[in-house]
Amino acid sequence: MAKFLIVEARFYDHLNDQLIEGAKAAIEAAGHKAEVITVPGALEIPAAIALADQSGAYDGYVAIGVVIRGETYHFEIVAGESARGIMALTIDGLAIGNGILTVENEAQAQVRADPAQKDKGGEAAKAALALLALKERFA
Repeated sequence: MAKFLIVEARFYDHLNDQLIEGAKAAIEAAGHKAEVITVPGALEIPAAIALADQSGAYDGYVAIGVVIRGETYHFEIVAGESARGIMALTIDGLAIGNGILTVENEAQAQVRADPAQKDKGGEAAKAALALLALKERFA
């Protein structure tokens, strides 16, 4: 049984709750365990994953958050840099599913977060599960 850490940037509570619900359901359906920690924002997710990985306590990770485009360039920085940080860790061999939604508005986020609709939290967890299986295969 593997242990996954879900790292959430808690900003939109109701959306994050749905993303976490989907992620936990996918991990538990695969017979594994999940724990959740919260960080201030999406930019902190890669650092939290890197720090957690140093503990050796987790086999895989799921990044959860919602970034909604605003009127400034901040959206592009948060969306791009959080994805870049997660990808760098993935290339270094960590099994991470990226469930950080980057959307134009809250309505788009709602559809993607809802486990009964797009279930992006569940999809991110399934990606982490698939990467962990590959990591074990090539170990």
